[in-house]
Amino acid sequence: MKRLKSGIKNVRQTKKHRIRNLKVIGLLKKTDKLAQKAIISKAKEAGDLVQKAISLFDKAAEKGMIHKNKAARKKSRLILKFNRLQA
Repeated sequence: MKRLKSGIKNVRQTKKHRIRNLKVIGLLKKTDKLAQKAIISKAKEAGDLVQKAISLFDKAAEKGMIHKNKAARKKSRLILKFNRLQA
């Protein structure tokens, strides 16, 4: 356990950031799965879900919650899948 005030504060901040990051990453995974299921089932709202997922990936990468290349890879694969099944 930390003894200095700065160390104690750092532990508190790390806990808050971890909880916030886990919520966002969970939302990312959930939205990605929903978009993929909508694409496969050829639902009408698939385009909206894909746009929402792309936006969330961009925001998470911008804030450093996921790596920017991971966000780009996920977006690319999602768009490819969407375009293939739309054609």
